[in-house]
Amino acid sequence: MPIIKSAKKRVRVSSKAAVRNHKTKRSLRSALKGFKKTTSSKSLSHVQSEVDKATKKGVVHKNKAARLKSRAAKQAKASGVKSTKKAAPKKSPAKKTAAKTTKKPAAKKKK
Repeated sequence: MPIIKSAKKRVRVSSKAAVRNHKTKRSLRSALKGFKKTTSSKSLSHVQSEVDKATKKGVVHKNKAARLKSRAAKQAKASGVKSTKKAAPKKSPAKKTAAKTTKKPAAKKKK
């Protein structure tokens, strides 16, 4: 048992973090197992969401997260599940050019 006050706090903080990380890992694993059983588009999006959450919290490395998502998508495609991604609305090029033409170059300083 630590004697120093900061070490005692570190034990408390790390134990709380361990519980949080365990919950995140458990939900990720259950989502992956559920996906393997059902392999539906809804479960695919749930897996991707759980992987993103775990990555954001630092429980899973970003490369491992990318690998898990890729494997899940590949498995879904092999089983015939269609993606539920929505296409992003296209922006008109006229708005971009209008914004560029209205900007003036910065004035040069005289020495």
